[in-house]
Amino acid sequence: MSFATNLLIGFIALLHLYIMWFEMFAWTTRGRKVFRSFPKELFEPTKPMAANQGLYNGFLAAGLIWSFFIEDQVWRLNVSIFFLSCVAIAGIYGSITASRKIFFVQALPAIIALSAVLIGLA
Repeated sequence: MSFATNLLIGFIALLHLYIMWFEMFAWTTRGRKVFRSFPKELFEPTKPMAANQGLYNGFLAAGLIWSFFIEDQVWRLNVSIFFLSCVAIAGIYGSITASRKIFFVQALPAIIALSAVLIGLA
């Protein structure tokens, strides 16, 4: 894979590590500042749910980071395609069910990186 493709995958992995941190450890502090329209009294009761979502984001990041350590190029491509597809699908679903902004923050970067991976195959 090209340096640019690896950079895109790395960016998405870092983004999901940030989301993991935010949802697992800063939901009741930073979350109140980010999600201003969310009722303040619901942050504490939804903390376990947010932490669970954060854990899933951590798994997505781990899969993308794992792809950097796979020496076999076919496996590396397959793992990258799988985890980028998971990120894109999660972002599309989130944009439909929660906020359109999720498409631009999560799905679009994954789609761009996935396209770069697939173009590199041609």
